[in-house]
This record gives sequence, C-alpha cells and structure tokens, in this order.
Amino acid sequence: MTSTTNDYSADHIQVLEGLEAVRKRPAMYIGDIGIKGLHHLIWEVVDNAIDESLAGYCNSIAITIQEDNSITVSDNGRGIPTEIHSKEKKSALEIVMTVLHAGGKFDKNSYKVSGGLHGVGVSCVNALSSHLQVTVYRNGKIYQQTYAQGTPLHAVQAIGATDLRGTTVHFTPDSTIFTTTVYNAHTIANRLQELAYLNLGLRITLEDKRERNESQEPFKQTFYSKEGLRAFVLHLSSGKEFIMPEPILIEGTKNNVAVQVAMTYNTGYSETVASYVNNIPTIEGGMHVTGFKRALTRTLKNYADKSNLLEKAKVEIIGDDFREGLTAVISVKVAEPQFEGQTKAKLGNAEVQGAVESCVAETLYYYLEEHPKEAKYIIDKVIIAAQARQAARKAREIIQRKNVLVGSSLPGKLADCSERDPKLCELFLVEGDSAGGTAKMGRNRRFQAILPLKGKILNVEKAQLYKIYDNEQIRNMITALGITLGKDIEDKPMDLDKLRYHKIVIMTDADVDGSHIRTLILTFFFRYMRDVIEQGHLYIASPPLYLVKRDKTEQYCWTESEKEQNIIKLSAKDGKVDAVVVQRYKGLGEMNEIQLWDTTMDPTRRNLKQVSIASALAAEHLFSMLMGDEVPPRRDFIKRYAKYAKLDI
Repeated sequence: MTSTTNDYSADHIQVLEGLEAVRKRPAMYIGDIGIKGLHHLIWEVVDNAIDESLAGYCNSIAITIQEDNSITVSDNGRGIPTEIHSKEKKSALEIVMTVLHAGGKFDKNSYKVSGGLHGVGVSCVNALSSHLQVTVYRNGKIYQQTYAQGTPLHAVQAIGATDLRGTTVHFTPDSTIFTTTVYNAHTIANRLQELAYLNLGLRITLEDKRERNESQEPFKQTFYSKEGLRAFVLHLSSGKEFIMPEPILIEGTKNNVAVQVAMTYNTGYSETVASYVNNIPTIEGGMHVTGFKRALTRTLKNYADKSNLLEKAKVEIIGDDFREGLTAVISVKVAEPQFEGQTKAKLGNAEVQGAVESCVAETLYYYLEEHPKEAKYIIDKVIIAAQARQAARKAREIIQRKNVLVGSSLPGKLADCSERDPKLCELFLVEGDSAGGTAKMGRNRRFQAILPLKGKILNVEKAQLYKIYDNEQIRNMITALGITLGKDIEDKPMDLDKLRYHKIVIMTDADVDGSHIRTLILTFFFRYMRDVIEQGHLYIASPPLYLVKRDKTEQYCWTESEKEQNIIKLSAKDGKVDAVVVQRYKGLGEMNEIQLWDTTMDPTRRNLKQVSIASALAAEHLFSMLMGDEVPPRRDFIKRYAKYAKLDI
C-alpha cells in the first residue's frame, strides 16, 4: 500500500471560494441531491417571500413550473434591495444572491421573525442552478441580474420603469448536481396548502405549464384560508369522526414567542401532530412539541383527577394514552430560533418549550372547565386507550409465552417449506382455503410455504392494539413470520434477523374482494411491520384474469386488452371467433395446481410486484377513510386506489 503521509503539505489545504462550497457539498445545505433536495430549492425561495408576508409587506405569491421543469417564484413584497452596499461596494442584490451568510434576516429591524436565518438559502439555490435570473420591482424601476451556476453574467441592470413592487426568481436546477430535475406538482401543492393555512390572508397560486395528456386539464390551484389552523387541523383529520364539535384554538405570546395551536380528537387510534417554526415544518419536532405534549398530559390528568374521572380506569395512565386519536397543529414564531442544521428539522430553543407549555395549559384548562361534556369524552377515550394498551400487553405476553412453551409452534394451516435459509424461502399469503389447497399442491415444497387466510383480516386502521393481537388471522401471520410487531406497545425495533421468509407474497383473487383483502394486508404491514416493506421483503402476486385458448394453443391474459388481442390473434387464420374459448378466473381456487404454478408461482415466469412504502401508504390512506371493514369498497373506489398505488389491481 502506498502511503500519502509524506506527500501531505500546506498546498493540499483547499479554500473554497464563494459558492464553490455549496456545489462541492450540496447535501450539507439542502439535505440531499435527490427529489427531496430538488424541491428544497423551491422552499428556500418561497420562504423568503413568506418572510415578507410575516413582516406585513406581501399578500400574494405565485409559483410556476415551466415547460422545461424550471421554476418561477414571484411575490409582491418590498423587493430585494438593489442599492450599492457601503462595505462591499456592489449591489445588495448581487451580495444576497452570491455570498453565503448575507441577507436581511440578521437585522431584526427588518424582520422580527423569519424562516430564513442563516443567509444561505437563495444563494444556495443560485449555486445549484445551471441558470438563474432575478428580477426586482422596487422604487419605480425594474432591476435584473442573471447567473450561471452562481456566477453573475452581468452587473445588476435597470431595465425599465414600473408601478409594481416585489421579487421574481426564475431558476433551472443543475442536472449535473441533482439525480432528477423533474418536479412533482402535488408535492409542491401540499406544501403550499400548509403555508396558506399557516398564514391567514395570504394568497398563493401554483401553475404547472408542462405538457399534459389530452384528458388532463391544465394544473392551476389557488391556496387561501380564512380559518387558519382550525381549517388545517380539520384537513389533517378528513375522513375521521370527531368527538368534539369544533377544534380547540390556542393563541398567546410568552417570552416573546408567539404560540398558535389547534387541536381536536377523533374516534381513531393514531396520533397526528404537525409542528412549524416561522412557517418551517419541523418534521423531527423539538422543544415546541415537547412543551405541547407536557402541557396536554399534565392539564388533562389534573382535570381528570380533580373531577374523579379516572376512578374507573384501574390502570396506569401514560402520556401516549392522552394523545390517542389526537390531531394537532403547533405553530410558533420565534425571533432567534436555533435549528439543527440548515434544513431546520428540529427546534432546540429551551425557552420555547416553556412558552408553549404555559399557553397550552392555560387555554386548555379553561376549555375543559367550560366544556365538561367534551372533557368527559376526551378522558373516557384516554381511559379506553390505557385499558387497550394494557390488554395488548397481556395478549402479546400470552402469545410469546405460548410460543416458548410449545417450542414456537407454527400455525396449523401453514404448509411450511423444507429449506431453512430465510434468504431462499418464500411465504404466500393466500385468500381462502380453496386457493390455499391449490397453492399447496402446485408449490415447490423445498422453498415455498403457504398460509391460507380465512376471509378478510381485521382492518387495523380502525382497531385497537389488543384486538389486533386477538385476531386469529393476524396472529397466524405474526407467528409464521417469526417476528414481533414493529409498532408494539413498547416501540421496540423489529428484529428482522428472525424473519423466516425473505420473500412474502400476497396472493389474492383478481376481483374486488381480492383487492379489498390485499389492501387490508398492506395496511397491516404498513402500520405494524413497516421494516418488512422498507427492506424489500413484501410482494404482490398478479394472477391472470383470463385463459384464452383454441385447440392446443393457450394464452393467459392479465387485462381486458390482452384478452381482446389474443382472441383476434387466435382467430386470425379463418376468422372463426366462436372457436376461441375464453375462461374467466373468478378466483385462484378455479385454477388447477399446474395453472397456478405456471402463471403465479413459478419464479422463472411469474409477475411479482415489490411493494413500496408509497403504495402501502396509499392502502393505509384508503382504509383510514372506510366506514367499516365488512363491506367491500365500491369497484370505482378500488380502481381509483389502484391508479394511485400503481399496483394494477
């Protein structure tokens, strides 16, 4: 091995000038160079416009996705200053666009609060764009400057007169930096909808000018909210049944921190808490979320103790119980927020925790005193959550003890394989005993195991944890797989080293009921065994819909169009369409073992689709909106889900 120690000298020390550091290490500034980092460029520019709105100078923002995937962001704020900077001796506009840690956010006389803090946002966008043009409408004139990869192509120019004010930034992401340069309009729309809820009176428009199919209408949306966080929390809870007539709105200012919280409870069992600091989403939470949770737990527990509502509980209440079925939005405005990194994922200001805790505790206490009926509903739900948590623990312990006592016995209906290397083993989750019997006869016993599932499994989106453990079909799946739930009562991580099959295949009928069962299974894995999906172990089998045959020629068809094409093909010689026989497979049980092997189970010919988190999330969203788990969804509802999840079901 050649040593480089002796060659290491002062000449090897590099000093990156200007925006070169951003281009050299872009992930440090925008998170990554994939789809997330690509969209982060938009957020940096939009955040500057939002800061103008927070300062009271902007009420309109427009974002346009151009035909070539470039982006234009316009606002009617004050416009970036263009005057000559006294120290740097060049236009302030050029300094803002080309110098790191330069901007108006350091001067609190210009911005009391802002999302931009470090003065690197828009300059990073400039550095990571192959082309950027900024146009400023200010002091009756139009100013403009153009850049290539962050380098100015000319000085700031006055190109005309105007009565307008504001800033327009047009940029094209650099394809040599990003792994993709194609924007997702729905991702952008979701973020803009959030911003409209967080900023009353701000009108935001989004237009997508890219070429669309003839059947698709031009994409243009306007986002505007009169209700603010109240509307936001209802939006996040859409499809849920509320246990209180209106969301609770909490507003106040403590220690120079402006606090806004909206919260409500629904009959579901999941917790949704969205948090923001100066309009920036803090996906990892932080001190404001900690303050909210502490105030919620302390206030509800004190009220329940005072009102003797916990006497019938007979179980220990913990913080998680108070948040079951909760949907909340927390928004704080902080003059000097301390974020973890440029991407601002988590807030670290200790004083914000106290401000939020004080505001929430005070307002929530008065709400509970003035609304005893709603308060009782909430406490009753907390008690049920605690009892269900305790029941789930007991059910899990019984399952674990039983497995230990009987030598971790496998479900009786499981037809296991002889192979013991999990990497080579496959488990087929099959709909019904009839199809299970056919699959058992048609499988390769060496590496393929079959577990028939009786009917529709429990809809875990609408069930408490102890009912999930108590469901025979789900217990059979858990036992067969050899792993515990990933999202159990103690939040222990899943031990995938114990997974008995590295390929788990959902194999259901190609009809509406089969789609329903498949979606229920997807929802279970997404909620409680997400690691299995993330590690690429979950698949969906696609059995054919038809068998088209004439004489000794047979063709399996998975779609209506394939069927029609094969009918034409088999009747082409003599035009005798009647001689072509079409068999419709209404279920897997109608196939014989050879047909099932040939079309669905043979590793060399089958068509398996690996489940992604996105497709499983589609299933989870679908069933969060269902009113019951016994009635199958309507056919058009399933089709809409299939189109969204791209599973062709």
